[in-house]
Amino acid sequence: MNADPSRLVVFTEREEGPVCGLDEKVIRAAGGSLRYAKAGSLDERIALARPAEVLIVSSAGMTREFLGELPQLKGIVRLGIGVDSVDLDAATDLGIVVANVPEFCQDEVAEHALGLLLSVTRKIVLADRMTRQGKWAVGIQEKMLPMRRLKGQTLGLVGFGRIARKLAGMAKALGLRVIAADPYVSQEEAEAAGVELLPLADLLPQADIVSLHVPLTPETRSLINADAFALMKRSAILINTARGSVVDEVALEEVLANGRLAGAGLDVLDREPPLIPHPLLEFDNVVVTCHYASCSFEAYADLRRSVSDQAAQILRNEFPVHLVNAQVRDLPQCRLRNHGAEAPGTEG
Repeated sequence: MNADPSRLVVFTEREEGPVCGLDEKVIRAAGGSLRYAKAGSLDERIALARPAEVLIVSSAGMTREFLGELPQLKGIVRLGIGVDSVDLDAATDLGIVVANVPEFCQDEVAEHALGLLLSVTRKIVLADRMTRQGKWAVGIQEKMLPMRRLKGQTLGLVGFGRIARKLAGMAKALGLRVIAADPYVSQEEAEAAGVELLPLADLLPQADIVSLHVPLTPETRSLINADAFALMKRSAILINTARGSVVDEVALEEVLANGRLAGAGLDVLDREPPLIPHPLLEFDNVVVTCHYASCSFEAYADLRRSVSDQAAQILRNEFPVHLVNAQVRDLPQCRLRNHGAEAPGTEG
């Protein structure tokens, strides 16, 4: 099928397109063409996206106001797992399908969470900083204490999805006891993974390390707040590779400043990039990385393939394989069905 320039797949966040790249052959074979563009204002983004049948997006907000100006739009494909940047209710109301890549970067984020865990518990970044300052051996050991071996400690996973389950396997290999809190996971699933499932209020007092693996939703925003920190051990550390807004950063700063938390490893912050100076960057017992836990050649190859394939499915008036707002299937305003093709059912 020849590419139709009127059936654009528009990416409106980077002029050169996403880091993972997209498979233009797959998209062109489905009758689409690619347009990479970056725009600042809402009006500019609307003007760029208005001809599109498919949008491929990362962090740009897909608000009701924005989506309401795009009458040709049939679907959105998110470059990643989380869909917190998309107003799902608005998309569903308008008959727009939303897809993501739930299998993206599972190994990478689990590995990064483990790396942050080790960096904080073993004080690796602090030791590196001191070594670069010419401090060696004498006095260093005292500076590193208190420090405990990982074996026998308890890792508490807040959220027990794909990434958390991979981290659980890694942690158990290191001799950690693993517990989890997730209201959407059954006891049978947890038992099959060899993990004890607990309410969050019971998990927090037991965990020596708390690692966050929940999507950002109204329910999870500021989930780890002053009340949550009050339940945690003074010797505990917090790891966050989920979303920055899951943590109340003011409360985190307070417990770090008064010694009510032993440390934190963060790949995400509430505001990205952060304004410098940033209070959390002043603590020696905090390791912060720049939201790159998903990064690897293999992860980006997987992302490229899945995003391109799902964009092509939408262009062919098929439901994408990883449909997020599954209820849109049965709505009369569904734009896939209103483009004259019978959209086959697929896994959601």
